[in-house]
Parts: sequence; C-alpha cells; structure tokens
Amino acid sequence: MKLTFRTGALAGAVIAMLGLSSTAFAGGRPDLVLAGLKAGRPHQPSEVIVKYRDGATAADQAAVRQGLGATRVDTIRKGSAKRGEIALLRIPTGTGLAAAVQALSKDPAVEYVEPNWIYTHSATSNDSFYTDGTLWGMYGDATSPANQFGSQAGEAWGAGRTSCGDVWVGIIDEGYMYTHEDLAANAGKNPGEIANDGIDNDGNGYVDDVYGWDFDGGNNTVFDGSGDDHGTHVAGTIGGVGGNGKGVAGVCWQVKLINAKFLGRNGGTTANAVKAVDYMTDLKTRHGLNMVATSNSWGGGGFSQALQDAIERANTANILFIAAAGNDSFDCDSGSTCFPAEYPNANVIGVASIVKDGTMSSFSSFGASTIDICAPGSAIMSTVPKSSKGKVISGYASYSGTSMATPHVSGAAALYKSSRAGATAADVKAALLGNAVPTASCNGKVVSNGRLNVSGF
Repeated sequence: MKLTFRTGALAGAVIAMLGLSSTAFAGGRPDLVLAGLKAGRPHQPSEVIVKYRDGATAADQAAVRQGLGATRVDTIRKGSAKRGEIALLRIPTGTGLAAAVQALSKDPAVEYVEPNWIYTHSATSNDSFYTDGTLWGMYGDATSPANQFGSQAGEAWGAGRTSCGDVWVGIIDEGYMYTHEDLAANAGKNPGEIANDGIDNDGNGYVDDVYGWDFDGGNNTVFDGSGDDHGTHVAGTIGGVGGNGKGVAGVCWQVKLINAKFLGRNGGTTANAVKAVDYMTDLKTRHGLNMVATSNSWGGGGFSQALQDAIERANTANILFIAAAGNDSFDCDSGSTCFPAEYPNANVIGVASIVKDGTMSSFSSFGASTIDICAPGSAIMSTVPKSSKGKVISGYASYSGTSMATPHVSGAAALYKSSRAGATAADVKAALLGNAVPTASCNGKVVSNGRLNVSGF
C-alpha cells in the first residue's frame, strides 16, 4: 500500500527551497531527508541506511558500495529474491552525507537512502500514589473532581475493568526493570524461547530473548541497571500491578509487557529503531501474541522511509504504534520535525501532554492534523529502578513529558482490546479518539480535540 504523506505541501516547499526536482530521485523522500540534514537533526556521522530495490542482486549491492567506496556495517532487514535488503553502510571519511544521499538516491539499484538518525526519549524529572491523589493521571471527574483531567482509568477500575488479560504491549524504549515489585507479575516472556540455553529456540535470530532484546547493546539483557529509568517509568504507567497495596497502578492491573530496548546512554539510531519495530511485529506473527500496540516515548532525527515502512509492517500485523508528540512546544502541522508521531500510517497515534488542571503542558508539541489525542503527561508518578548501597532496588519517581502521556494511551489500547478480541488496530484507534473528552486546551491542537477517556471501555 502506498501512503500519502500528510505534509505534502511542506514537502513541496522544501523541494523548492533546496532547488531540487521532485523527480530527481529514485525513491523514498530525499527532500525531507535533506531538509532534516540542513536543520541539523542529530545522526550518526558517516552512516547511511540503504534500501535496495526488490530483485537487486548481491552484485548490484556490491556495485553500489564500490561506487561510493562504502562498506556494509550491518544488515537491518534481510533481503531475498523478491525483497530488497535494508543495509547500514559507512561512507568514506570526507564524503559529505548530503552528497552521499543524493548520489545513492540516483542509483537504479537503490529504492531509498537516508541518514542513521539518532532518537532520544521525551521526559524530564521534577519534584514530587492512588490513595493520596498523587497518581492524578488515573483519576477523573467521578473519582476525584479535583483531578478531573486524568485518564478516568479509576472509573473503569470501579466498574471492574482492571485486567487486560492476555493482551500484550511492546515497549520500544530503554530497557525496563522487569523484576520491579510493581512490574514483575506483568513481565511477559517470549513463549518460543527457553531461558539461558544458548539456543535461538524460535528461530527469530535472537538467542535467549526471553524478556525481549537489547538492540543498542546487541544482547538479551534488556535491563541494564538504574539508567533504564525511562523505560521502567513507561512500563509502570501501562501495567503497574494494581490492588497490591504498594506503589502505583497502571492503566492495566494485569497485562503482558515485553521490551525492545534501542535507546542507550547516547540515544538510539534509526537502524536499531527499525529492528525494534520489526522485532515486535515478528513476535506477534511468529507466536500469535495478542499484541495490540507498541509504546514509543521517543523522537528526534528527521524523516525515515525505513522507519515508516517498519511501522507499516506493524500496521499490516494490526499493531498500533503509539508515539510521543515531543517536548519542543512545536506545531507539528507546520514542519516535519515530530517524527515518529507524525508519520501518516493508519496505525500511528500521536500523543500530546496535559497538566493536572487540564491545560496543555508548556513543553508539549501538538498538531491539529498530525497529533491525535491529549493525555496526562506532567508530574506523573510511576515505577523506576533506584540504586541503594550498590544494589538496584524498586523505586518510584515523578517525571514529566509526552513520554509520560504516551503510555497512558498504550494502556488504554490494551484495556479496550481485552474485552473485544476481534477488534482491529483501526477499531481500537477509532475507539480511543472517539471517546476523547472535549478539552479546551486540546481543541484545535489534536485530531480528536480532546483528552484520553478510559471510563467508556
């Protein structure tokens, strides 16, 4: 399926601004790629992602590399006789990245080429559980009039809707502390893998990926210590165990969480983001997991055809891609900078952040046609790992960011899916947007004109 980019008018303006012809390149969106480079979007120096055309032979690929003096660093997605390979190449020192993109884009064996963008998570710490009102993002007008702008998950819980059962949510982020006291019961395990036997039991290319895979580190250790606080915080909002008398409760008190870690100490790359998205898609299709969505609290870089295509493969597998709008207070309709939240794929849900009083968070990006819904994102209490006397222990902390708003929507998607086994990704998205509560601060700022409402699920 060929997608129409939502910012087509902008693309035309960028082409004109750069003096390019819209037909000058073989494929992809080099106009947006070059615009991202010109804007100084962070990327890995001297690295490009190349998607070869379907049917391109090994000789064709070698000729492409030799023509530029490039070397292959990694295979992002294997090719076949019918499917073109996606490869990570390193270009020679002294070759400008923009020049390499233009040269490679004109090669008939290349479908598209782009930088290996770097992404970062969207959260900031601030000062500081349900019974004392701290967990405001789970309240609503019926449970706490003083916290009426929360997701109203509390109303759903009051009606007996606490469990998301066998529904899975993929966390594409940092790693998460799956042994945390408020998360361990909801830590999903790859059903096709046998722990610690050193064998790739399910044949997906990853050995002992029981709790997921670390694409940044290239191993099965998805939790690497207290530095994985952002991913753990996200996990707690989606699926912190409820009713256990401690800590926090996620939108889903019971759910299955699995991790694709691609954000490391220095952020994450497009190459690893593509692998992470495809990993989740493969888990669902290979094992039949009831995976409703991936939660993506990260952004940055520029347009990536490789990432958009990976998101579309997830769409084909009926997996929602729920993404943070970003923390730049930017109107995403006015320029292509809110990736991945503004990709036009039907399964993408872009999430903006609101404050406890219902106003839009000062940091939150938005977009009347590119960002879909508002959700609680300021001063959100959730699970984190903490260091104590040389050990990592279970802890809690309050963070703010569209990163914190996103998992509220991810948990809501799982709660909706849990009672509607036949619901497609499109059905779940329509329900989330259709049930949004009209909110002044979100009116004209997001597609739904409102904020997340879990009470109707």
